[in-house]
Amino acid sequence: MIDRSGIDLLDPAFLADPYPVYARWRSETPILYDSQTDLWYFTRYADISSLLRDRRLGRAFPGHAPRQSRIKDPTPFGWLHNHMLMEMEPPDHTRLRSLVNKVFTPVRVEALRPRIQDIANELVEAVIDTGTMDLLRDFAEPLPVIVIAELLGVPESDRKYLRPWSHDIVAMYELSPTSEDARKANAAVTEFAGYLRGLASERRQHSRADLISDLVQVQDKEDRLSEDELVATGILLLNAGHEATVNAIANGMLALFRNPEAQSLLQGQASRKPGLLRTAVEEMLRYDTPLQLFKRWVLEDISIQDTVLQSGARLALLYGSANRDERRFSDADRFDISRRENPHLTFGAGTHYCLGAPLARVEMRIAVSTLLTRLPGLRLASEKLEYRPTYVIRGLKELPVEWNMGA
Repeated sequence: MIDRSGIDLLDPAFLADPYPVYARWRSETPILYDSQTDLWYFTRYADISSLLRDRRLGRAFPGHAPRQSRIKDPTPFGWLHNHMLMEMEPPDHTRLRSLVNKVFTPVRVEALRPRIQDIANELVEAVIDTGTMDLLRDFAEPLPVIVIAELLGVPESDRKYLRPWSHDIVAMYELSPTSEDARKANAAVTEFAGYLRGLASERRQHSRADLISDLVQVQDKEDRLSEDELVATGILLLNAGHEATVNAIANGMLALFRNPEAQSLLQGQASRKPGLLRTAVEEMLRYDTPLQLFKRWVLEDISIQDTVLQSGARLALLYGSANRDERRFSDADRFDISRRENPHLTFGAGTHYCLGAPLARVEMRIAVSTLLTRLPGLRLASEKLEYRPTYVIRGLKELPVEWNMGA
């Protein structure tokens, strides 16, 4: 076993820039074991891409057991695990994803484009005359929350609860959540699940043009979503469709600000060359990955590069490291918005490829284009930036920006 050399994954210096450490790990110790978290860390693209598709691994252990025995956790968060698509394996995963895919379709996502653009414009209009804002708080956070809220059918008066619920729940996906994290997450699951049950009940009586109404009615032959599955799916769509997108927008814009030539090129051509906007967004997702780590259980003994991993071992697949692997990406540490071949792993791969990837891409393209076209001379207002004290979900505490007034 090779320990990860005493690196503190929550050290502010590491959180500010983990990529040099990743490079050293990929070169010297591509598979590391950490006794503190009892996790095997994988750092290279080829290994991680392969493991994401390996059916000998699963999100739950034992992955082949009946659902009720997968996680013996009587808490609300344990209930969420047992009914959430992201935590299931086939055949449960196949069945549930098939049902959800019937209503959360690419066509539906594409139809949201005009409304997402309106939301982005409204957020810019609210601050445009001030010449400055916290891009994270005033734009990147509210945009995906409003989109998900409207998609689900959450009334405007209730949307203020969504961000706190999501924040408290996703804290449990960090490496070492505390008892206080667990308390807050359980409370958030209880409140959010209760809210969605009420919303679903209302939609059964009075259907509307929203996703909750469609999830209530979706059917494949004689199969339907149970109420627990419907509620857990709603929670997943908020958490996965919101937290990662917030940080993807902020992290991506920061990369642009720190690469002024790329920003100038994109600002001048985004509207005329949509292909450049697409490749720029993909590069943002690769370059500074909002979800740094994805965990998997080993379901049966496997051997990888002479390392034997026994059934019951837990793996930590480092997306952030994979996306900077010089063996897969040419000039991997360079921010290249024209990069054509960019098979990043930000949305995962295989069975658990991110359900919300199409929506995240549309939101990011609209967000980046709107910011660059509506706010001339957009730039950092301060170089003194801090990252949140979390590792799995990588994000800034704030992103102060300014722009030219009266231009």
